[in-house]
Amino acid sequence: MNHLLFAIENALQASNFYAALAIALALPDICSWVESGATSKSRYIAWFQKYLQPRYTQPTSGGRPQHIFLNGSDCYALRCAYLHEGRDDIVEQRARQVLDAFQFVVPPNGWTVHRNQLNNVLQLQVDVFCHDVVEAVTRFLSDIAGNAEATERINKMLLIRNVNGRPL
Repeated sequence: MNHLLFAIENALQASNFYAALAIALALPDICSWVESGATSKSRYIAWFQKYLQPRYTQPTSGGRPQHIFLNGSDCYALRCAYLHEGRDDIVEQRARQVLDAFQFVVPPNGWTVHRNQLNNVLQLQVDVFCHDVVEAVTRFLSDIAGNAEATERINKMLLIRNVNGRPL
């Protein structure tokens, strides 16, 4: 699993934001498979809610209710739209609950432009979102440490190798 986290970091360093985002959106699927041996929309959503949704929730303050910028269903809808259609519009995705579309941005150096919502469009800074996924997967890996079945599934993951057969 670390090879995928490393691939996200490398892609971000190379400004290959599309590749980093694709891996980041696929990781909740992969993690839910590692944890249970199966993938599905409901497992993706549950994994996201446990490991990422708190990061995308503005807590209650000043009498205002909490605001969830991104929930598991809308992230799953984004995953489907981006990985299957190359789109950021999720209106036609059955999993969609709140949002209509996403706007990923790369701001000028030193700026952070993340978790801005205008109506039903959520603006996310692509590198921050990807780093959030990396942190969530790292916590997940810590949670499943010692789980023999999960370790066995991780060992079955695809590895790209050099011509000598060693993983890159």
